[in-house]
Amino acid sequence: MVDVNLLEQNIELLIVRLTDCRKENDVLRSELSSLQNILRTCKLPGTVGSSAMDSCSTSGGEFNYAEKMQVKQKLVLILQKIEMELRNNQTL
Repeated sequence: MVDVNLLEQNIELLIVRLTDCRKENDVLRSELSSLQNILRTCKLPGTVGSSAMDSCSTSGGEFNYAEKMQVKQKLVLILQKIEMELRNNQTL
């Protein structure tokens, strides 16, 4: 009987942890989606429309083409790492 009670307690703890993990994953997915949208709105020189990067250049420092490409590549790498982490956590 003691083993059954211990098992039930462990199951309850696991359910709480799973629920917390699901909430955290939802938050991370939302943040990832926001970051992806921000990245999509970043326009490179020669494209039509303004972007977040363009607004940065008007409010202070100027970004040249190479710097914009470097920032965009870093953002892509960060998003890929986040996405991989989310996928790895889903399989657990």
